[in-house]
Amino acid sequence: MCGIIGFAGRQDQAAPVLLDGLERMEYRGYDSAGVAVRSETRGLQVRKTKGRLRALSDLTRGGADLEGTLGIGHTRWATHGEPNDVNAHPHVSENGSIALVHNGIIENYLELKEHLMKLGVNFASDTDSEVVAQLLEYHYNECHNMLEAVGRVLRRIEGSYAFGIICSDYPNALIAARKDSPLILGKGGNGNFIASDVTAIIKYTREVIYMEDGEIAVVTPDSIDVFDDELIPVDKKYNIVDWDVSAAEKGGYAHFMFKEILEQPEAIRKTISPRIRDGRIVLDDITLTADYARNISRIYMVACGSAYHAGIVGKYVWERLLRRPVEVVLASEFRYSGPLVDGNTLVITISQSGETLDTMAALREAKRLGGRTLAICNVVGSSIAREADDVLYTWAGPEIAVATSKGYSTQLAALYLVGLYLADLLGTVERSEYDAVLTELQILPEKMERYLRDFQDTQYFASRYFNHGSVFYIGRNLDYAMGLEGSLKLKEISYIHSEAYASGELKHGTISLIEPGTLVVALGTYGPLFDKAMSNVVEVKARGAEVLAVTTESFREKMAKTADAVIAVPDTHPVLQPSLGIVPLQLFAYYVALQRGCDIDKPRNLAKSVTVE
Repeated sequence: MCGIIGFAGRQDQAAPVLLDGLERMEYRGYDSAGVAVRSETRGLQVRKTKGRLRALSDLTRGGADLEGTLGIGHTRWATHGEPNDVNAHPHVSENGSIALVHNGIIENYLELKEHLMKLGVNFASDTDSEVVAQLLEYHYNECHNMLEAVGRVLRRIEGSYAFGIICSDYPNALIAARKDSPLILGKGGNGNFIASDVTAIIKYTREVIYMEDGEIAVVTPDSIDVFDDELIPVDKKYNIVDWDVSAAEKGGYAHFMFKEILEQPEAIRKTISPRIRDGRIVLDDITLTADYARNISRIYMVACGSAYHAGIVGKYVWERLLRRPVEVVLASEFRYSGPLVDGNTLVITISQSGETLDTMAALREAKRLGGRTLAICNVVGSSIAREADDVLYTWAGPEIAVATSKGYSTQLAALYLVGLYLADLLGTVERSEYDAVLTELQILPEKMERYLRDFQDTQYFASRYFNHGSVFYIGRNLDYAMGLEGSLKLKEISYIHSEAYASGELKHGTISLIEPGTLVVALGTYGPLFDKAMSNVVEVKARGAEVLAVTTESFREKMAKTADAVIAVPDTHPVLQPSLGIVPLQLFAYYVALQRGCDIDKPRNLAKSVTVE
């Protein structure tokens, strides 16, 4: 959700550095933005405004109006309090001595606010975050030690947080703390950093420390000191980020999303190639053994959003390969549903960022119940990756667009790898099918590139259909799973109402929504059920629907006899077909949103990483 950054510099002015970092992670929230900078001559200077970061940059002349080498910044995704200037961060204590930025939710803020108001404290905003700033002032006045005051506050608040704090009495230091919200520390050549995301500081450093829950850090221009919740020093090691700043830039493309769609073939190669040797899948990353695999009684795939849709594909594929039941559960529901987890339960948590709070909470619940956990995620060193029993990184590189593309595709690739690997351990897949799937998996990037060399038809159909007010995606089996993700892509970046249905359910109510002119995106890439898919196309056509079909090259001719428009992708093994079929659906959503003038990389009301419940 919200993005925070802090900088303690030696000579460089803080404000331009903060604004640059906020720009690089504006995908975390763009309801408002603000900075607080301290200098010896001007004291604590706070500038904040609603709207995009550009408004803040204009307000401060790119940071030139703010003097000082120490500061914090924030870009907001609103939870408590409407998006406006007053509710924007940083929040300042009543006497003006303490400034704070916050990512997370303080669950007991009303209780604390009422207590402080009884003591005569006046509040300026409607946010939960301001309570922390005022509480810090209260405790600082008690103990006159900022680190101790932070410790006292953390013991009183409930909820999730990543904090960046500066105080006028501490001219060269900022304080950071985290619980259930991501926060990293960066060691730079001209100063040191805190940030929600590596993307914000990769221009300045590749040496980072991942903070753990309950830890507090004191950051100065020359040092980074970390303490536990009892203020006892903690020895932390630096990690080297293995990508550079160019990977997080547009590279001449109009939008990050379009760039990342085109990056999918190479991203999939990076996911699969190091893990295939001599015709076998080798997963050195994980410790699952044949003995453990044979004792698995239940498998859960737990995720949110697009990762959840990847899990649904995984369910179909794994049940076919492993002959074991797989249940896909929304992470936000998992820990509240009394999941049946024990020592023979394997729980797969899927998250691009590795910081999705609901998914992390589900992982912790699975571990509490005694289950074994395997994380599939992209961001190295993320919270979910560190807490899972095993982790399989997708190595997709930074994904900046809020609507995922290569994140989803590499999650599918990782699920294929693990599914085949476990099936091989269990002996539930014939060698001929194992070889067939693996062969096709290795050439999947090449086939995706072939489609991406010529997708003008997809662009044309987007220009033809962009004005439809409602769109329905229909498909069976893996096509249904793929349709869920295609529908989500359309709704989240174009704001068109869109729903995906299992085609066989049309007659059980949904077909009542079909009327003359309704756009139906019919998915017919799954060969074993193609004839069934065709019958559903005929069914909606009889009710007046206009049908845009996505199928394979081998079925193009048959589909064209009935559908109004057809997009064809290369053929591959049936279990892998969603990896190719999703690409035109991503591009269709992209071009529809482009036609409608939407902000594709920053769709309204959304943020890249959901770190609050």
